[in-house]
Amino acid sequence: MTSRPFSVLGIQQIAVGALDKKPLRRLWVDLLGLTVTGEFRSERENVDEDIAVAGSGPLRVEVDLMQPVDPAKSPKVHEPALNHVGLWIDDLHAAVEWLAAQGMRFTPGGIRKGAAGFDVCFVHPKGSADAPVGGEGVLIELVQAPPEVIAAFRRLATP
Repeated sequence: MTSRPFSVLGIQQIAVGALDKKPLRRLWVDLLGLTVTGEFRSERENVDEDIAVAGSGPLRVEVDLMQPVDPAKSPKVHEPALNHVGLWIDDLHAAVEWLAAQGMRFTPGGIRKGAAGFDVCFVHPKGSADAPVGGEGVLIELVQAPPEVIAAFRRLATP
């Protein structure tokens, strides 16, 4: 393998789904105390979500509370209930290029704007004949970290 041209800085988000996001909101917001900071709805991605956060500043972590727009359509954001994990990446374009060269399979859509406004790309949960490396059953969202997040992780999270 060639030298990796990017770093995974930390967890950017987790996304949980259900047929109805109201019970998720009761758990994560009302009981656990996270703060809702936004909403996102996309017919194309079949998702209606509330964006909640734990912590503050550049090291805060999102917990996306998702329900499908149409439960009969794909993607089924409620199956499995832990839909995906998002990772802060310091150089998303370099990461996608390098990982693709290593045989990584990505979901359709390539790099695009995500719900929180950052550039994102998803690693497919399963490999294929053409791209044999997948997320080993987990959908992984690679998220371009903004400069303040990169600086904070390098300053605070480096031994």
